[in-house]
Amino acid sequence: MASTDTTTTDAPAAGSVEAGLDALETTQSSRTPLRRTLIDKILPPLAAIAVVLLVWQGLITLKIVDDPTKLPTPGAVWGAFRDDWLQGKLLGYIWTSVSRGLLGFCLALVLGTPLGLLVARVKFVRAAIGPILSGLQSLPSVAWVPPAVIWLGLDNSMMYTVILLGAVPSIANGLVSGVDQVPPLFLRAGRTLGATGVKGTWHITLPAALPGYVAGMKQGWAFSWRSLMAAEIIANFPDLGTGLGQLLENARTASDMAMVFEAILLILFVGIAIDLLIFSPLERWVLRSRGLLVKG
Repeated sequence: MASTDTTTTDAPAAGSVEAGLDALETTQSSRTPLRRTLIDKILPPLAAIAVVLLVWQGLITLKIVDDPTKLPTPGAVWGAFRDDWLQGKLLGYIWTSVSRGLLGFCLALVLGTPLGLLVARVKFVRAAIGPILSGLQSLPSVAWVPPAVIWLGLDNSMMYTVILLGAVPSIANGLVSGVDQVPPLFLRAGRTLGATGVKGTWHITLPAALPGYVAGMKQGWAFSWRSLMAAEIIANFPDLGTGLGQLLENARTASDMAMVFEAILLILFVGIAIDLLIFSPLERWVLRSRGLLVKG
């Protein structure tokens, strides 16, 4: 009789444990309410922008900075944006730089990925060029502009060379870091299942190293964008077209501070937009695929 009671009481307990485990594994699929999205995602950056504009205008209104050649009013900067938009130049500035930056980054990705895998998997190669990659990553991108101009002249190939030299080391080092953090058990399991060579790299190593690889890609884009801006500012030539770096340099030459701030804000806007549109969703996907981010 006692054994019967034990059985009947243990069954619901086991069922509740299983139900609890199922609940833990179940991801939330409900949509985030619009009001919560507005409060959590949209309102904070808008508030930050409003504070910056208030402080900026306050510095001028209170005559803390009363020289327009040093600090233009927000209205003057807005006027520069409006004039370039009405003249059809604004989108041209953005597209010239963004197209160069994205193409250069894709080329860096094509070169940096196999290089990172080679350094990560071959001890001799790591010993030979691993320190060089780390050194190149710490080298300021602007240092590559003078030799690139001498080697290739003032054309787009010079721009892409500077981007590659700035971005490839970051992408390769990010992938090396990701591969180093792959648990050896994954690799042994893959070999046991027949995933060796290229198949093992594609199905085991790269997916397991994805967090470090994505971090390297994100840093590689940052280096690509900074390298491109440095190249456009220094190597200013009419045949290259007017990108955001050239716009900034032209504004400096003309001592037009409103245009200087316009160029700076556009460079900042593009960097933030690329991160929000490409890398932030990619990072969330990687985290969610590993159960580290619940969708909801």
